[in-house]
Amino acid sequence: MSENNHHNTTIKISVDAMGGDYAPQTTVEGAFLAAKEFNIPSILVGNEPQILEELSKHACADLPIEIKHASEVFAMDEPPLDIIRKKKDCSLRIAFDLVKSGESQAVVSAGNSGAALTASLFVLDRLKGIDRPAIANIIPTLKKSVILIDAGANTICKPFNLVQFALMATVYAKCLLGTTGPRIGVLSNGEEDSKGTKLTREANKLLKESTLNYIGYVEGKEVFTGDVDIVVCDGFVGNIFLKVSEGMAETVISALKNEIQKSISSQVGFMLAKKSFNDFKKWFDYSQYGGSPLLGVNGGVIISHGRSSAKAIKNAIKAAYDFAGKKVVQHLEEDLKKNPDLQTLGKKHGLFEKILKKEHPKN
Repeated sequence: MSENNHHNTTIKISVDAMGGDYAPQTTVEGAFLAAKEFNIPSILVGNEPQILEELSKHACADLPIEIKHASEVFAMDEPPLDIIRKKKDCSLRIAFDLVKSGESQAVVSAGNSGAALTASLFVLDRLKGIDRPAIANIIPTLKKSVILIDAGANTICKPFNLVQFALMATVYAKCLLGTTGPRIGVLSNGEEDSKGTKLTREANKLLKESTLNYIGYVEGKEVFTGDVDIVVCDGFVGNIFLKVSEGMAETVISALKNEIQKSISSQVGFMLAKKSFNDFKKWFDYSQYGGSPLLGVNGGVIISHGRSSAKAIKNAIKAAYDFAGKKVVQHLEEDLKKNPDLQTLGKKHGLFEKILKKEHPKN
């Protein structure tokens, strides 16, 4: 509990208790663990009888957990826009409404991510000056944690979007990772300026002229070396990168297990190296991060994996609590106010005077 003393004790996290493949069991248990281990208050939003049944399995009597009943559940295969039009009484929508009203300071959901993005835009709204919010995903590397942005919110982007992603990730890295002057790279298929697509080449040009700590293109293989702090890309590339990395990690772990089981000597070797093997598994375990923040909207939003375990939900709630406690949204707003021309970047991305070292001529 002492580690949270720097936070505002009035911070509450609304949890979409019905969102995720194993909800409400994992979501309720995750909220219980977050309250027990970190003393984080949460509001479980969903079917009250089901939530109460799950809570009865844990010693929750003196823990800061509330329940907000929701009569509907937003399914994984429903059209995201229905969160606005048709399902206003579903757990996911109400969880966002609580942030909008100020009853909670951030939301966690392992449910329909498209609906979560839609609710973020229509219920919470974008920050003034941000064209498109983006998902920031933390990736473990050999040296430190690296931020990948965008991890899947925007499949089609313009060059100035990537510049805004870089700015938002810079603020996030400073606030939550304590990284000063984070090194930024654009994900590409080579280090030369001539490589990449029209999108990356134009973004590369804009970022080179900025006061952001931009180091140029980075290739996929360089992401895991930890020589860069922020990797910028569009959401299509970012999501594929993450899914491939996740699949590769699971395949490597499965292959190691299979090899170990083939012989007695391997099993003996495994027993001797069990700690190293477990550390290796933990290194790739997404549940230790819990979820990914959506940057650029007026509130804290943590989007979790659909397969999230109770441990992942617990850590997602902790991530949401830290996000609100460190006032990331306010810091983003301050940075945007310092750079008013960023607000016109979408229409005339020549007007970027406060961030760009030299002006572009107006079109």
